[in-house]
Amino acid sequence: MVFKVLPPLFVGVFFIVLYYLAKIILERQAKGKSEKGLIKSIVLFLIVLIGLISVILSLPLGDQKNAITSLIGIVLSAVLALSSTTFIGNALAGIMLKILKNFKPGDFITVNNVFGRVTEQGLFHTEVQTAERDLTTLPNMSLVTNSVKVTRSSGTFISAEVSLGYDVPRKKIEKALIQAALTIGLSDPFVHIMSIGDFSVVYKIHGLLLDVKSILSARSNLFASVMDELHGAGIEIVSPTFMNQRQVAGTVFIPNVETTSDSEAKSESPEILIFDKAEKAESLEKRKAMLSEIELKIKSDQEAVNAASTDEDKVRLKEKLEATKVLKEKLVERIDEKIDEISKNT
Repeated sequence: MVFKVLPPLFVGVFFIVLYYLAKIILERQAKGKSEKGLIKSIVLFLIVLIGLISVILSLPLGDQKNAITSLIGIVLSAVLALSSTTFIGNALAGIMLKILKNFKPGDFITVNNVFGRVTEQGLFHTEVQTAERDLTTLPNMSLVTNSVKVTRSSGTFISAEVSLGYDVPRKKIEKALIQAALTIGLSDPFVHIMSIGDFSVVYKIHGLLLDVKSILSARSNLFASVMDELHGAGIEIVSPTFMNQRQVAGTVFIPNVETTSDSEAKSESPEILIFDKAEKAESLEKRKAMLSEIELKIKSDQEAVNAASTDEDKVRLKEKLEATKVLKEKLVERIDEKIDEISKNT
């Protein structure tokens, strides 16, 4: 009886040792590289799955072994058949997105009705932090099958529409709208007339925003600036179809100008709080790019050491190489810290 128990025991011990050895090796290779975590999870899962099947098959079950083997095969086939379409589709879509590099962590994207900053690009899904600070997970297949709008990091145009009556001169309105865009720091402003209706004209002011990280605040500031400039120019922002049941007796609907204190005017940008995880993800991407440059420099320095003609040059180049390696180790530590910080920020 003891001899019958030994084979499954040995098999179990073998796979347990293999599991921990693989875990140690993969953790060393994953240092400074967040994408290695997925490979680690897949490899460890396969070791556990194969280990369980091997232990079951090594048990002294006699004639029942064939039935159990058939059952395991049927279950695995059913699972693969049911999940393979979505599973493989998302994986291929993830690989395609990695190759195309249309966007990266930290970029603003719009997919269908979802707008936000990318915080994570995985093999099967992409995570986006929305304007409500929530995290939305999008399957990679949806990003491939639907159009994705990527806000350019070099700058994007933002706009605001306003409907005004025919009694106000067009040039006066355009001058006020352009001044509204310039007041909040937008570049190259211009005005489009979007439509000419029976009672009003729709004007749209556009301006180039260079600091796209403040896009939410900039849109709000543009709306506020449009109101301020139009009211300052003596232009009422009411449609000719405006109706009020009170006796207004020729009252002009322009509010009195209120002064604001410096502390109110210089309030902290809400984007820092809204897109906190996306900011950390963008910082991580920059550090990973820096790590790639350092690794190339280490390779170049090593070649220079090998090609050194004198002992003095070789010693000097070795010192330079060691200093670069120390810099790499520190950067890897910071990247690992940032990865842990992002993984906890859910």
